[in-house]
Amino acid sequence: MYKLPEDFIFGGATAAYQVEGSTKEGGKGAVAWDDFLAEQGRFSPDPASDFYHQYPQDIELCEKFGVNGLRLSIAWSRIFPNGTGEVNQEGVDFYHKVFAECQKRGITAFVTLHHFDTPKVLFDNGDFLNRDTIEAFVDYAKFCFEEFTEVRHWSTFNEIYPVATNQYLLGIFPPAIKYDLSKVIQCLHNMMYAHARVVNLFKDGGYQGEIGVVHSLETKYPATDSEEDKHAAFLDDALSIRFLLDATYLGYYSNETMEALNEICAANNASYEFLDSDFEEMKKASHRNDYLGINHYQCHFVKAYNGENAIHHNGTGDKGTSVYKVKGIGERIYKEGIPRTDWDWLIYPEGLYDLLLRIKADYPHYNKIYITENGMGYKDEFDDGVVMDTARIDYLKVYLQSLAKAIEAGVNVKGYFLWSLMDCFSWSNGYNKRYGLFYVDFETQKRYPKASAYWYKHISDTRIANVKSMFRILISILIMEKLRNFMFNQ
Repeated sequence: MYKLPEDFIFGGATAAYQVEGSTKEGGKGAVAWDDFLAEQGRFSPDPASDFYHQYPQDIELCEKFGVNGLRLSIAWSRIFPNGTGEVNQEGVDFYHKVFAECQKRGITAFVTLHHFDTPKVLFDNGDFLNRDTIEAFVDYAKFCFEEFTEVRHWSTFNEIYPVATNQYLLGIFPPAIKYDLSKVIQCLHNMMYAHARVVNLFKDGGYQGEIGVVHSLETKYPATDSEEDKHAAFLDDALSIRFLLDATYLGYYSNETMEALNEICAANNASYEFLDSDFEEMKKASHRNDYLGINHYQCHFVKAYNGENAIHHNGTGDKGTSVYKVKGIGERIYKEGIPRTDWDWLIYPEGLYDLLLRIKADYPHYNKIYITENGMGYKDEFDDGVVMDTARIDYLKVYLQSLAKAIEAGVNVKGYFLWSLMDCFSWSNGYNKRYGLFYVDFETQKRYPKASAYWYKHISDTRIANVKSMFRILISILIMEKLRNFMFNQ
């Protein structure tokens, strides 16, 4: 039996730009995504899931379906439309109302300060490659800590590695620059320094609650036992995992990390600048993180690669179209026998278990962990108000089991946040990739609980992460009845 602790948080995750919509409403300032998406002409962030207007219903659904934690982000540009300067009171009032609704429903809010949405004025001046943005971020964080005293769980950034690589390596985020490893590395470092600044601000200021950072961590394995493949996996891991965890928990980069970094730079004619004063701040923060948030969806198998950069991002759900070959690092490949989603994400829950045990061993003062995102993007079939997303249930079950095993092995994991609470706008996929517990009709903004929502409530109620085959059949029957009754009563 895979039993999860009684005080475990069963959460749902969102992000401001992906769920709020209303990008030009309520005094909100622009972000780079607004123009970037308009120029592409593929899809719009409006209305998204219309959380800006629908938040009372969404938070009520949390209460009804056993979701006792809600991860959300504050849109920086709703508070400071230009990143700095004048405060937009309408935006401030909106988030107070959201947090009040969470308290009313007994839902614990976990709030991220930055989730891919730097205000456009700052973004156009270099985003986090410009150290002025770091100072603006610290000021914004200070305002939030002092204004939103009802919040007790803060994270600085969401997914620093994807910010850097999607902006400057894959080029699928604005400013759409490809294969610039200098910018990737500098962005990673500058954002980790900004994180340290805000952690120290929070602790030195005596603010109530806890603070951490959310990293996207995808376990790397060598494709074979060859020394060449082992080294390629080591290099990929060093840039995407070890660099971030060293910065978070050591306050510097280990010799092993620096050797890998310098090898990658040599292959790509890349360079970086790390200031000694940065490490003073980072070392001070390294033992002050209250928690680590981990976003984990998949792992990668890596083989040696000696060619030029070649990356194709599967943003359409055309299975088998992904290509990831990075000069000086390696090639990520599919592994025979391991299933993957339509977006080529490997379903390998062992990767989560291995990652958690590694963190416990390598960074023993990690304190505690929340799995802040995990879930399955799926082409849900909507049939007269019913979504039988059994593939998603199967995915969630094996990952929760892997998580429970890690807890049994001594890893202090305090909660799990499924991505996403409701179907939402996806950065590179628009609206065709659905993750939610609740199906959203984007035309009417009506919500429909999926089978996975009822399954998740069962897990939240029982704390048991395994469902035997016969019991699962019975649960499926009950789910169908509940779905029909729910729709009948609307």
